[in-house]
Amino acid sequence: MKKFVATLALVPLAFGLAACGSSSDSASTSGSDNETVRIGVVGTDPVNDKLVEVAAAEGITIELVEFTDYAQPNPALSSGEIDLNWFQHIAYLSNYNVEANDDLQIVGPTVIYPMALFSNKHDSISALPDGAEIAIPNDTVNEARALLLLEANGLVSFTSDTASPTVDDINTDASKVTVTPVDAAQTVLALESVDGSVVNNDFLKDAGLNPKDALAQDDPANESARPYVNLFVAKADQADNETYKKIVELFHTEEVQAVVQEDTQGTAVEVTTDVADLRSTLADLEEQKRNSQ
Repeated sequence: MKKFVATLALVPLAFGLAACGSSSDSASTSGSDNETVRIGVVGTDPVNDKLVEVAAAEGITIELVEFTDYAQPNPALSSGEIDLNWFQHIAYLSNYNVEANDDLQIVGPTVIYPMALFSNKHDSISALPDGAEIAIPNDTVNEARALLLLEANGLVSFTSDTASPTVDDINTDASKVTVTPVDAAQTVLALESVDGSVVNNDFLKDAGLNPKDALAQDDPANESARPYVNLFVAKADQADNETYKKIVELFHTEEVQAVVQEDTQGTAVEVTTDVADLRSTLADLEEQKRNSQ
């Protein structure tokens, strides 16, 4: 797997979730032993148990707070209900910060997950008929990424050059397929009724989808994938908290990554890019978002 040119340090690995502590007992900026840290996550994951175990050996008590959808962990972090969250990439965080007028900040990177196109009816891109219906996630960030994946494989064209396309940018006359946005969690169910569906990596295992069966996927090692680096996130004034940074380090240990690899069938790519570079990317994306409004 090639690396980003002087930008991202990547290791072929898989996905993991992190952990955090109550705002009343949370670590000070300098951090200390025997801290309890509450982290917001979406859904369950075996990596959580391993991270809790490894952190406990370092004197950090991790308390996981599970949410049912992506809309909940950032407001919970902003309000102090949790100390960290671990569920989103840079593009999602930038969109949230601008839309909510918030300033949540990156503590450290985790991994990139490829986004892939699956089908229960066709076994290749070339087998998709003209006018085939493709389901994609309907949230702003993942919709754009899914559309770029379809464009890269010659399935859709846009009316103008854009880095963050929406379905309104599709040139229907020049496109091979039609696109139907659905809730991200419904993209797997949509496979029963459409010709293909672009599915986020975190739904693959529970749905029994094999990454090797994907018709196409984007390249997580491409420099254009940087906005999709997944993150540990905290309030801005706690982004350099030593305990939180230690949790990021523990996520990248071989012991945790062994579970990570197994859990995502080896599909994700570990990222160890310097946090300052990722924060710069976040700031750039936020500025672009504000300028486009």
